[in-house]
Amino acid sequence: MLAARSPTFKAELALTTATNMLHIDGMDAAVFKAMLHFIYTDTLPKEVELATMAKPLLVAADKYKLERLKLICEEELCGHIGVHSVVAAMLALAEQNCCRVLKEACTQFLSEPGNLKAAMATSDFEQLKTGCHHALMELVMKQYITATEA
Repeated sequence: MLAARSPTFKAELALTTATNMLHIDGMDAAVFKAMLHFIYTDTLPKEVELATMAKPLLVAADKYKLERLKLICEEELCGHIGVHSVVAAMLALAEQNCCRVLKEACTQFLSEPGNLKAAMATSDFEQLKTGCHHALMELVMKQYITATEA
């Protein structure tokens, strides 16, 4: 089932035939359990609080190429975009994990008057400047085009 639902698991399982062991590194046990549940049932466990687990689940879904789970997490995160929800960190997360939906929602939020300035005042904006040049450049260009059209 793992190989059928995830190309990453398929590749990793093909390499484990000699040892019959699969090592999962860098993932919290609760996130892994929720991801496994999703792979087998196409639903998240009832006890999972998606609002708090969406970010690590999104990273896991991206790593294991679970596009439907990734989209569920993106949509959850889109509902929590705001300056105080560190939109800059969400935009960086979207950029690092190829999340088109989340990236567009963050960019749209930052395009609104005052939101970009407020986000720039947060400590997480530094993450965009240092690690996500592409996302920052897109944001600046969108702001420039909007300003010149007005």
